[in-house]
Amino acid sequence: MAGEVAKNDQGRLTEVSGLERDRPLLGRSSTAERVADILRDRITEGFFPPGARLSEESIGGALGVSRNTLREAFRLLTHERLLVHELNRGVFVRVVTVEDLEDIYRVRILVECAAVRGLGQGPYGAAVTDAIAVIEAAVQAGEAASAGREWQALSTANIRFHQGIVALAGSPRTDELMRGVLAELRLVFHVMADPRRFHAPYLTRNRQITEALQAGDAPEAERLLRSYLEDSRSQLSGAYAQRIAEG
Repeated sequence: MAGEVAKNDQGRLTEVSGLERDRPLLGRSSTAERVADILRDRITEGFFPPGARLSEESIGGALGVSRNTLREAFRLLTHERLLVHELNRGVFVRVVTVEDLEDIYRVRILVECAAVRGLGQGPYGAAVTDAIAVIEAAVQAGEAASAGREWQALSTANIRFHQGIVALAGSPRTDELMRGVLAELRLVFHVMADPRRFHAPYLTRNRQITEALQAGDAPEAERLLRSYLEDSRSQLSGAYAQRIAEG
């Protein structure tokens, strides 16, 4: 029993290691929103995996923030569906359900396809052209990560690709909405623990969508994107349901 406790303590120390380096991000006006930003990044990067308990003492000490500030940050992330509070047990990184995953993809298809559809036929103005350049950069980053067998970097590049797609709408509110949706999706990928399997096959399709956008052909880009998302949902939902069933 003592050995198990020691192992758990060591795991918590590993999870919070490096948070001290994030202190400067808080600036002089430490706020719950900034703490939430840091923790959100750590969660989506997999430092705090799904099911992990977040220690108020360890995290608050590492970031140098008060318990009240940290609890408010936890509340914000709970509202974003990244954390869950369990009575008398504490705060945990949420484990997404299969039903949640299906709903995430419903939102993605609605929002991402609408963002592309709204462009109409090209040529496009400077703002859209700049946004497409960001998408191109994400595709290039994914291709480089795949060539270097850097699978977590590939996962990050793929998320940035889809953030870039949403940014085509030119709507800060839509960007904010999808930031939460895509962060929640990354919880699923951390459970699967196999980013190569779920991202590498879609690199070619990312490139095809980007080239359609660069050619000013939004209808074709939307068609490719919708097919991409539907195939991704089918593949990931089946594998995730099996993984959850296996515990």
